[in-house]
Amino acid sequence: MNPLMAQLPPVRGRLTADAAIGKQTWFGVGGPAEVLFRPADLADLAVFLAALPPPIPVTVIGVGSNLLVRDGGIPGVVIRLGRGFAVIEVEHDQIRAGAAALDRIVALAAADAGLGGLEFLSGIPGSIGGSLRMNAGAYGREMKDVLVSAIALDRTGETHTVESQRMGLSYRHTDTDPSWVFVEARLCGASGDRAAIGCRLNEIRAAREATQPVRARTGGSTFKNPPNDSAWRLIDAAGCRGLVRGGAMVSRLHTNFLINTGTATAADLEGLGEEVRRRVHDISGVLLEWEIERIGRRLAISESTTSPSPPLGAERVGVRWGEPQLRTALNPPHPPHCYCNGEGEVRGISVDQVGR
Repeated sequence: MNPLMAQLPPVRGRLTADAAIGKQTWFGVGGPAEVLFRPADLADLAVFLAALPPPIPVTVIGVGSNLLVRDGGIPGVVIRLGRGFAVIEVEHDQIRAGAAALDRIVALAAADAGLGGLEFLSGIPGSIGGSLRMNAGAYGREMKDVLVSAIALDRTGETHTVESQRMGLSYRHTDTDPSWVFVEARLCGASGDRAAIGCRLNEIRAAREATQPVRARTGGSTFKNPPNDSAWRLIDAAGCRGLVRGGAMVSRLHTNFLINTGTATAADLEGLGEEVRRRVHDISGVLLEWEIERIGRRLAISESTTSPSPPLGAERVGVRWGEPQLRTALNPPHPPHCYCNGEGEVRGISVDQVGR
């Protein structure tokens, strides 16, 4: 029996030992969660957190769209909010949304109620909790533009309601205590013409399908955009379009997306990302910052099928680290409409609130 299970308090929800959480992410890679907890409701989660021994690590995830679980799995308890946290209610010009509610569904609920200003959420393939955690954004707007307040539980199970102005929201960042678990958000829209709102939703869907590998196993935007530039442009300029490592590849449609071509490991994907960072830095001097959350333990080299790339800045002797495993896929140039930039670039695909 999993020894951690014996240390956990009783719950009304579900506790699963050695849950294959990595396979449930959008990349479809990574090791298991030592224990996965799916709380029944808010009270169940609060009681669990209050009784959980403090030394046991806790990680909270959403739907896994902007998350890379390493091959060694996640130690401690992984909390994944489900149906009990997915309620969406429209109240005048505001929407109350549970942390497990999908961003796209919240956008559609707002449209049905004739509320505009929330259409951008349809371009973020994740849930409200993760969007709160990293101030996700797309198509010219981000969460801080529409957030009124959020509710979260701390590590002792105590409830906190915090106004958006006190959350320290900035580009893909919040100052909110990383150990807090977001459970609800209150968002503000504006009354608008339903037809116009519907047209905007259609525009966003069409833009995503034309410029992003939406049908591939990908984790969304891999790196944050540096000030006054775009990550995809720097990556393309560094010659990384179609770059391959094991079963991982830099998308030929949108270079800020990594793809699991079918056989990738988490080490393949992370190693490819680090190689991209190195090449961009070598060419432009810009050090790209990861936007995808990478969590869990790496496998020892003897357990892994591919050698991990060291983070940028690690010592390299002789040939470039991992160079024999890297190649550029045959890759005819794409016409300009295949690139995202400015208004059309999704810069915050994330829905995983991860306790760092």
